[in-house]
Amino acid sequence: MTAVPLSAVQRTAQRVAAASWLALLLLTVLWEWLLAPLRPGGSWLALKGLPMLLPLAGVLRGEVKPMQWATVLVLLYVAEGSVRVFDAPPVRWLAVLQMALGLVFYVAAIVYLRPFKLAARAGRRA
Repeated sequence: MTAVPLSAVQRTAQRVAAASWLALLLLTVLWEWLLAPLRPGGSWLALKGLPMLLPLAGVLRGEVKPMQWATVLVLLYVAEGSVRVFDAPPVRWLAVLQMALGLVFYVAAIVYLRPFKLAARAGRRA
């Protein structure tokens, strides 16, 4: 793949994606551990954040493949939030926050990755 110089929009999108990924990871763990666990004292559901650690380094560095993989993975967390939004507060508000962070990551990652996809497509045509 040819190197694509990063625009200011892309750099901002990568930073927003990395920040929202970290915030979503933190929320996921704290939700089930401290904020609103299924059982008092914490829940093993805090481990649902483990898959988010796999692409973490690549997301923070702005690597294309981990970022693409993370865009698929984040949809699972958005889906979980969309189901749990019907629970009573505080779970409802945590679910809304989870969906918002997931969607912010998704949009920022797509904005960041689009020039890479266009460059790859142009390279295949040449």
